[in-house]
This record gives sequence, structure tokens and C-alpha cells, in this order.
Amino acid sequence: MTMAVAVPGVPRSVLRRSLPLALSVLLVLTAIAYPLTSGAGRDAVSWTIVVLGAGVSVAHAGLSRGARAGLNLALLVAVTAVAFESLGLATGFPYGRYTYSDALGPTLLGVPFLVPLAWLMIAWPSWVLADRLTRAVRPGRRAVVRIGVAAAVFAGWDVVLDPQMVQAGYWTWLHPEPGLPGIPTVPVTNLAGWLLAGAVLMTLLNLMVSRTSVPDAPRLGDAAPLLAIAWMTLGGALAHAGWLDLPGSAAWGAGLAVPVLLSLLVQYRAVRGRQ
Repeated sequence: MTMAVAVPGVPRSVLRRSLPLALSVLLVLTAIAYPLTSGAGRDAVSWTIVVLGAGVSVAHAGLSRGARAGLNLALLVAVTAVAFESLGLATGFPYGRYTYSDALGPTLLGVPFLVPLAWLMIAWPSWVLADRLTRAVRPGRRAVVRIGVAAAVFAGWDVVLDPQMVQAGYWTWLHPEPGLPGIPTVPVTNLAGWLLAGAVLMTLLNLMVSRTSVPDAPRLGDAAPLLAIAWMTLGGALAHAGWLDLPGSAAWGAGLAVPVLLSLLVQYRAVRGRQ
């Protein structure tokens, strides 16, 4: 059954454009279930969250900037993720020494298949948010600033996510200290590694978007990736504080969200003022 048949009277193009937001809503609903589950059920929820998040990224990139951009996004992030993660497993650089558990399933070069999908879930919303936050930057400097902001958002997301994944037993740090204040289970080297990986990935992603985006592709708006990143950080912080007994990462998540929310509010008011 096609979506056009399933929803009579609605043009197929409209249904396609609504796909990223529909996936993002499903992501939020699934993420709500995470702190309410345990064991194999929680593992299934984790997989579903990551697959839905990756789907949001590819669907939004492909529909808003052309199918080629969506495909290249998936390939670029997968290759970069496997390269950095396999290097980290073999050498400890740039994150520190860690090992994955068998709960994450099949691997490539020691890297579970779920990990590149998680990078994909994080990478595109981080780039989209950075693109919005740097709109007021001069054109000559904007690309560099956008890459820096996207890398920071990319790494900041992991500050909230990593303690949750360690608690779930998906990976273990050999030397978790020193960590960020309030997060004793994850070394501060992990944050440095994510900033480096984010800078490399966002530089490549910026080039990819500029070279493969279709100029006349329909603009969908950014609601889907922004909803994904907002819920997975702020909603994650709420779950950490209320259900998962991770107050340190909850505080970091809430604190990192404040400047982002303020910047978006300023932009919104500036746009409203010009109307």
C-alpha cells in the first residue's frame, strides 16, 4: 500500500515533504519510552531511536537539498564515523581508551553498525542548527564559523548522550577520570575527541552541502532536525534528572541548551521585526 492510497486526497509530494517531521515525532515518542524500559526492551528502544534519528537526517537532507545530498550525507558520515571510531578503539586517540559491549550487535573494524547511525542522527541536526545560528555572520567568514558552531553542537550532544550509554553498558571507559564536573564516568578526553571529530566531519559536510545541494530543491523548513536535537538534549536532560539518576549530565544538557535557545529567540524576534 502506498502512502498516496493510505491518505486519500493528499498529494504524494506533500506526504514526502512531511516524512522528516513524522519520523522526528516518532523519535520523540520512542525516546520517551527509554527511561521506562530496561534490559532487552531498552536495547530495542535504543536501536529504534538511532534508526529513526538517522532516518530524519537522510530524509530531511534528501528532500530539502536533493537526493544526491541525502545519499552523500549517509556515506560521508558512515565513513568518517568508522574511521574515527576504529582509530579510537585501536589507539585510544582521540577519545581515550574504551571498549564496546556485545549488546550493540554486529561490527565493522570493531565498530558496531549502530554507531555510524548514531553519528548520522547527531551530525545533520547539528549542521542545520549551526546554519541557523550563523545567519548573521558575514558571508566571507560564515563557513568557518558555521563549521566551528556545528562541531561544538555535535560534541555538546555527546556530553548528554555518553553518560547514558555508559550507564546502559553499551561501552566502557578504561580510564574515565578526569571527567567533566558531575560526569565521573566519561573522561574529558572524550569531549576533546568529539570536538576534533566534529571539526573534521563538519568541514567535509560543509563542502558536501555546497557542492551537491540542488538550488531549486523544495525548502521544508528545519522543524524535523531541530525537534530531534531539542528533544534528544533537553528531553534527555529531563530523563537523566528524573529517571536515570544522572544529575551531572542533566545539568550539562540544560546549561548547554541555554545559549542555543537564546540565539534562536533573538533570530526569531529579528525576523518578526522585519515582517
